[in-house]
Amino acid sequence: MTLAQNLTIDQFWLIPLIIWSLIWKGIALWKCGRNNQLYWFIALLLLNTVGLLEIVYLIWFQKEKK
Repeated sequence: MTLAQNLTIDQFWLIPLIIWSLIWKGIALWKCGRNNQLYWFIALLLLNTVGLLEIVYLIWFQKEKK
């Protein structure tokens, strides 16, 4: 059985939510890893906020390019 066969119609909204979260988490982890921001990297890796903390980091807290 596939994942889609095991989900009921009420649970099907989880798939887009997981994809949304993984995209933002990947972008934010890449940026803070490249900017050597270890504390942000650990926080983003451990906390699951459905992309909200990742978006806040990308908008306000990542290092500016020189």
